Amino acid sequence: MRITAALVEELDGPFVLTELDLDDPGPGEVLVKLAATGICHTDGITRHGDLPFPLPGVLGHEGAGTVAATGPGVTDFAEGDPVVIGWPSCGACRHCRAGEPRYCLRLGEVLVSGGRLDGGPALHRLDGRPVSSHFFGQSSFATYALTTAAALVRVPDGLPLALMGPLACGISTGAGAVFNTVRPVPGTQIAVFGAGTVGLAAIMAARNSPATRIIAVDRNESRLRIAAELGATNTVNAAADDPVKAIHDLCGGPADYSLECTGVISVVRQAADSVGMLGTCLLIGGAPAGAEFSLDHLTTLWGKRIVGVLGGSGRSDELMTTIMSLYAQGRFPFDRLVQYFDLADIQTALEQSYAGEVIKPVLRMP
Repeated sequence: MRITAALVEELDGPFVLTELDLDDPGPGEVLVKLAATGICHTDGITRHGDLPFPLPGVLGHEGAGTVAATGPGVTDFAEGDPVVIGWPSCGACRHCRAGEPRYCLRLGEVLVSGGRLDGGPALHRLDGRPVSSHFFGQSSFATYALTTAAALVRVPDGLPLALMGPLACGISTGAGAVFNTVRPVPGTQIAVFGAGTVGLAAIMAARNSPATRIIAVDRNESRLRIAAELGATNTVNAAADDPVKAIHDLCGGPADYSLECTGVISVVRQAADSVGMLGTCLLIGGAPAGAEFSLDHLTTLWGKRIVGVLGGSGRSDELMTTIMSLYAQGRFPFDRLVQYFDLADIQTALEQSYAGEVIKPVLRMP
């Protein structure tokens, strides 16, 4: 079918609205008419080459919309169902079977191969030339996306569908790190580095837990203010204060957990130094390709844990359904992070996000 998509032709190239042809859904696949799609940091670093997605191609991986058609064998979804397109996976490897599809052993293929898991691209120019598709299993900077039924999460009636897209990545990444990995017990002290979408989602998740100290660290005072409104018990402006010392002072020693949500290598070291013996530093933010960091060996040896977390871990349906329920109850107001743009204004939305003027830009489809 004919669709409109924001096509990137080459590294660092602009997003250009282009008419493309999209394949019909095959076995196990679903065609989704997109209502809106969030813009994520990962879309930006991929356009710059830090994630190896073949170009020309269509990015976007926070899509929400309604089922337009289903392929053979799909029984769980029907035309008109409201859905979020969640994390893709093979569904068959030992990690998927163990309930950790975000660590699918075919992860590179399902995220950035440029096509179906066991097939080629589903997008083509009008003259038939292929264009890379299925970025994170969806390529949702477009009016329609083709994905697998297994990746979909149903949106309950009454929730604003256009708002739900960021649950696919940014919101779930931060919230899931707390709910699935930290799992705070009473008295837990958490430091969150970076008050963007991921960090603020982590703060909202921590607020819905027994954690008693939630410290937000950022260089942007307006971000710190909203962090405090959303659940941070303390804030640290890293432009004015040494965050490691400030965290130690607030906690009466090292924090139990630190969440590094920026992907900035110098901040990784600060996050690691903020926790001590038996403390855990979670690496969540995406750094540029080839980035490396160093740690002090002795203090790390003394029981410190450095743990990478992808997409919030766990299963999309359980994690996203939980966040939707908390949102409906007024306990997870992630709508406060969102600003809407038209698909045609994707470049403006991205630039305002980079400038820190918008926390979570979401593109509405025409």
